[in-house]
Amino acid sequence: MFLIFYTIMEKIIIFKKNAKQRIDKFLKEEIFLNMEMTRGEIIRQIKDGKILVNGKKIKPSYVLKENDEIAMDIAEKENRILPNEKVRFGIISQDENIIVVDKPAGLQVHPSARNEKDTLVNGLLDKFPEIEKVGDAPAIRPGIVHRLDLGTSGILVVARNQETFLSLKKKFKDREMKKKYWAVVHGAPEKNGVIDAPLARAANYKKQIVANGKTRTMIRAAVTEYEVLEKNDRFALLEVSPKTGRTHQIRVHLSSIGHPIVGDEKYAQKKFTDNAGANRLMLHAKKLEFGLGTKKYRLEVPLPSDFRDFLEKNGLSPKGLTKRG
Repeated sequence: MFLIFYTIMEKIIIFKKNAKQRIDKFLKEEIFLNMEMTRGEIIRQIKDGKILVNGKKIKPSYVLKENDEIAMDIAEKENRILPNEKVRFGIISQDENIIVVDKPAGLQVHPSARNEKDTLVNGLLDKFPEIEKVGDAPAIRPGIVHRLDLGTSGILVVARNQETFLSLKKKFKDREMKKKYWAVVHGAPEKNGVIDAPLARAANYKKQIVANGKTRTMIRAAVTEYEVLEKNDRFALLEVSPKTGRTHQIRVHLSSIGHPIVGDEKYAQKKFTDNAGANRLMLHAKKLEFGLGTKKYRLEVPLPSDFRDFLEKNGLSPKGLTKRG
């Protein structure tokens, strides 16, 4: 592996919730949390004048104020991602602009410090080397417009060129992508519903939480709709439509109404110990609908066998559920 460099140029406006934090700590925990940049490297960039506040050079100990503007022009080094033909995943369809992937549960989407070579991106680069330079940060996640959690299975769209990437990114931002997931939850909601609850990182930054008046980290609006497809006295099968795309949104929202997803070790309350043999997070990205130019895409991936088996064993299979889902 060898080092390559890419440039991060960004402006960030500080809101009230993020004020009163040291700038070095804020940048590490809010901006560079998932990137290979240490707090020490951030401090060095601040001292070198590559990170400014309101157009002025500051110290790493500078305490942010509401409406401060952070400007960054920094070079970050990353290891080049190597193709890996051994990574296994499904390809539902493809054309000159997109690749539609069926991601299995347990497969990480892009490399991290703990897993550099056995991810979906490594496998994609082996089959589709043209995506290597596609995206906002192709050195980290080439072609990737949206992501699925490690434990989530299902549909994921990858851009094959920069024009398509930018178009899809805008559609996600403008909420023009219609997404539907299937989730098995503990208990059963009495009826269909909408969860409109903003999210933020927890104080330890390891989880997302429903924001409240005491939340000090950045708050983001989040809306999730759900429909009850099947239920019994133990579990329910929901079709979930997230209207926003926040980290862990579906998992946090369903847990917040007392119906965490089966197999969710991070967000399920301690009293939910009966997973009926499920050895994974019972969340599957099933459908995606969007337009790209004059073409309309209505994409769907079948349920994986373990998900289907769980439904059948627990009396949750909807009528008309066929082999292809």
